Amino acid sequence: MTLPFVVSIPHCGRDVPPEIRRRMALNDRQIIESVDFGTFEIFGRLPAAAMIHTPWSRLVADLNRSADNRGAKGVIALIDYHGRPVFNPGAEPDDTVIDQRVALYHAPYYHRLTRAMARVPFEMLLDGHSLNGTGPADAPDAGRRRKDVILSNNGDENGRPVSGRGPATFPADLLAAMGEAFERQGFSVSINAPYKGGNIINHYGPALIQAGKAAVQIEMNQDLYMAAGDIEVDPRRIEEVAQRVEGALAGFAERCFGDAGGR
Repeated sequence: MTLPFVVSIPHCGRDVPPEIRRRMALNDRQIIESVDFGTFEIFGRLPAAAMIHTPWSRLVADLNRSADNRGAKGVIALIDYHGRPVFNPGAEPDDTVIDQRVALYHAPYYHRLTRAMARVPFEMLLDGHSLNGTGPADAPDAGRRRKDVILSNNGDENGRPVSGRGPATFPADLLAAMGEAFERQGFSVSINAPYKGGNIINHYGPALIQAGKAAVQIEMNQDLYMAAGDIEVDPRRIEEVAQRVEGALAGFAERCFGDAGGR
């Protein structure tokens, strides 16, 4: 069974080009801590219509931020998710350097993703992420234990559009059905909490909705398959989680897309 999804995994990479690495204040382990651990092992194995990912660390260019987001946690992050400065003093990139890195690392990912969606028949763009099991200090849910799976469509906690925020990228009834599919596999599920979805689903979602398709962001709780503070997943636990995720998404596709799930 081929799932009628195009899968994007933008934060699984660990590599940093040497010319960028020399400017960074973080040590090797601290750089690796920015990885969305487990996302390639879980989403990369799905029998999807197409899948793209990147070898580059999100600290090289954050693919789930818009190219014009120049904030401290924008397309080129100045501080990481632990609040640490990414660059040595005086080595922070200026607008020219940011533009160059967007052209080299950010724009090509979007071009690849656009080409993938033009090349294959599909029903849904799935953007795969993971997060810490407990909200860090600067998160909207700081200190709180998170659900196993967070589904995001830029809507409210029922998946419905929110006035002033822009369109929902995935119909609320389908999002509820996806949540139920994960719950049948034993996962706890949250919708749009703590995060409502990043640039990838919001960039592509409105046009996909107009075309009768959809985009969803899925975040997996890293506590499912690794100990807090680790930088490697537990092979046995990640295999078990990946099988359950595939089962949930296969059941969802069969229920909601019917014959489209068997392409």
